[in-house]
Amino acid sequence: MSDDCLKLTTYFGERARAGGRFLADALIDVYARNELQVSLVMRGALGFGIKHSVRTDRLLTLSEDLPMVAVAVDTRPRIEAALREVDELHLGGLVTLERARMLTCQAGGLELPDELLREAVKLTVYVGRHQRLGGRPAHQAIVELLRERGVDGATVLLGVDGTVHGRRLRAGFFAANAEVPLMVVALGAAESVAAAGAELAAWLPRPLMTLERVRVCKRDGRRLAQPRQLSETDGGGRPMWQQLTVYAGEASRHRGRPLAPQLVRALREAGAAGATSLRGVWGYHGDHQPHGDRFWALRRHVPAVTVIIDTPGRSRRWFEIVDRLTDETGLVTSEMVPAYRAAAPGLLTGGLELAGEMP
Repeated sequence: MSDDCLKLTTYFGERARAGGRFLADALIDVYARNELQVSLVMRGALGFGIKHSVRTDRLLTLSEDLPMVAVAVDTRPRIEAALREVDELHLGGLVTLERARMLTCQAGGLELPDELLREAVKLTVYVGRHQRLGGRPAHQAIVELLRERGVDGATVLLGVDGTVHGRRLRAGFFAANAEVPLMVVALGAAESVAAAGAELAAWLPRPLMTLERVRVCKRDGRRLAQPRQLSETDGGGRPMWQQLTVYAGEASRHRGRPLAPQLVRALREAGAAGATSLRGVWGYHGDHQPHGDRFWALRRHVPAVTVIIDTPGRSRRWFEIVDRLTDETGLVTSEMVPAYRAAAPGLLTGGLELAGEMP
């Protein structure tokens, strides 16, 4: 029904290099050699990292080294094997490991493990960017089904390179790019996500989906819960980390000004370790209708996802900033990150030993 797996995520600059090559290419080569089930590289729109240098596609002078995010998912032994090769690249930036469950179920229902029934869950569905279901683009059909099943929100993030079932699929300017992976990230109550996940497992050919535990803290300006109060370390003394994520529209505003740039600016000025904003291509949150633009004509009516990762104590400070700026709109979540390593010249923070799971 489901397999324990790890999600390996790296945050780095577009111009970062490893062994004379762009780091993005080197990472996907590692994932392809290890035949990982799924991986993709996404280009960010705005962000800063451990060196606190801002990069944005809004200004030409700051758009030459945009944030990049690479995600890879497979069983723990296969991810750990790939991670050994990733370490040999001596990359800067941020690397995290998170626990997830890879769904392998077919038709007939989906029973979630007990630990995923306590709160909300995050369902991530991986499909090809031009894959179709029922005569419609697959990502749009999936988002519509999720909304009909009462899932709180879903965002489609486009990959420019990646692997699917161990095979590398890369976007090219003149290519159809039908199979280059994208990811649909959905959040909601366990029951509604389970119902939608069971239908998708029966609907999709060779489905690739993962489930993760998450807490929904805010929705459309209304506070639903505080982020989980995590200790700085687990019972064995291993560090624990926390992720805050803000799902909104790129056109979302706080007091008449764009939300995502305000978030990133305020977090940087307050001393956060980093923040990355990704532009989606389709999605919804709350009661809003699904919205977005065609892949070849991206405009501004698209979703935006902003990710902040730091220690639990510092994350409580960052939530105060997020809470203040999302007083009108947005879906805000928090989740545990059991392993985190940030590196820059002369600076290394954290490590990649997995902390224990939350009770």
